[in-house]
Amino acid sequence: MRFDLTDLKLFCDVADAGSITAGAERSALALAAASTRIRGMEDALGAPLLVRSRSGISLTEAGRTLLKHARAMLAQSARLREDLSAFAGGLTGEVRLLANTNALTEFLPEALSSFLAAHPHVSVDLEERLSDEIVGLVAEGAADIGIVAGTVDVGALATYPFRSDRFVVAAPRGHPLADKPRVRFAQVLDYDLVGLDRASSLQRFLAGKAAREGKPLRLRVQLRSFDAVCRLVEVGVGVGVVPATTAARAARTMDLATVELADDWAVRELTIVVRADAELRPYAKALVESLKA
Repeated sequence: MRFDLTDLKLFCDVADAGSITAGAERSALALAAASTRIRGMEDALGAPLLVRSRSGISLTEAGRTLLKHARAMLAQSARLREDLSAFAGGLTGEVRLLANTNALTEFLPEALSSFLAAHPHVSVDLEERLSDEIVGLVAEGAADIGIVAGTVDVGALATYPFRSDRFVVAAPRGHPLADKPRVRFAQVLDYDLVGLDRASSLQRFLAGKAAREGKPLRLRVQLRSFDAVCRLVEVGVGVGVVPATTAARAARTMDLATVELADDWAVRELTIVVRADAELRPYAKALVESLKA
């Protein structure tokens, strides 16, 4: 059988995304081309690699075996590029970085800009995930670096502090919650909310917390950024759960009330997680050092 690196990367992307469509997007391939490549791999192997269903895909035993070797081969290919980059005048390569919503929207844009400016030949594949998903993907080698909530169990991964923040409730002036110094999330669930897209890791996290309280998330509007959430909150569409850094920034230009969340999970210590340092390539190590700084 002959699988090229494009095949192997596509298969890893499909496995990580849980669908051929999303995996094709990550690999920058048309869906038809991605499906043809996956079928070609299965034909060459003589066994199915994926179990397809309406909800996505799962891996067969052959697929799990291929995934393990595909990641090892892609890592070896990356090390080859890295070793040869010395002859090209500097670090060259790609780092896969996973982050939760808070880190991705509030802290990473600024942190990454300085790193990318200093390393013009290094690219960063950045993806938003839930913290517990990030830990698992970093541990199994599907990502180089993760940034997670400090409350998640990271197992044997090495950790470094990244940033501190907390979630608060943004409410329009005159709202029943606006004059309260502190509220619990269960109280917030009694009102209409403005939130992020349901696919965002934060929205999935909040939905889980709401389910534990036995109440639904009454989402009136779903948006793609915390700043947009604050704008809709200001005009009275609902209340929003946002990082304190976002609320402080929005309060400079918007008429909003900020209410502290009393729940323990509202405090957000963000942590960098990686596997053992010896396994990180030089440009991934350089990114870790940049994020720590």
